[in-house]
Amino acid sequence: MKEYLERTYRKSMKSSDLIYFNVSDGESDLYIGALKDISEKAITSLKKHRKSIIDYISHDPLFKTSLSPLPVINGMCPLIKDMTEAASIAGVGPMASVAGAIAEYVACDLLPFSEELIIENGGDLFITGKKDRKVGIFAGSSPLSGKIAINLESSFLPVAVATSSGTVGPSISFGKADAVAVVSPSGSIADAAATAIGNIVSDAEDFNKAVEFAENISSIIGVIIICKDKMCLTGDIKISPCNTV
Repeated sequence: MKEYLERTYRKSMKSSDLIYFNVSDGESDLYIGALKDISEKAITSLKKHRKSIIDYISHDPLFKTSLSPLPVINGMCPLIKDMTEAASIAGVGPMASVAGAIAEYVACDLLPFSEELIIENGGDLFITGKKDRKVGIFAGSSPLSGKIAINLESSFLPVAVATSSGTVGPSISFGKADAVAVVSPSGSIADAAATAIGNIVSDAEDFNKAVEFAENISSIIGVIIICKDKMCLTGDIKISPCNTV
């Protein structure tokens, strides 16, 4: 059974140049860092994109429950189309990309009001701006949890970092990795791929298979996999000891 943990990791998001605030709607709970408090604009954006998803599910309930890819259909709004295409690339159901997709789409709406943004949605991040950032990896009870950070140079931004776990949190995973973190320009791809890679990994012996899968998705910049006391890294990313997130 997965462990449920309160989102205490948010307390370690310490970028001193940003102001942080929460916005929530339904199941979505976003923690946002921006140059100023733009929470009213953020909640408007979040509600708009959640409505797109809810309206589409009312038309096609399988979109919410399918664990397998669904076809792209003419007339899909951009958010639904992105989620559907990402799920097809990763071989998972479209809702596997929802947190990353929402984080990215809200970021796009808020960018005119704050060029520096960190949007966190259930462990998935979308980051914009002109400053280098470090993203710490929370991996539950693994001894590596909170000790490793991904270094994101400003040239990588905007970028998504999505994390899936088979041991922590409410998301569906068929694996046992403590953390799979995927870096990609696309929030939908990062989230869907993190889920798919997490499904592959039950122990460190599965690392090679997971890396092979990740390297076949061209829009993935890099991946970190943590399983118990073992770690695997692939792609064009750098890591360092984690002091802050």
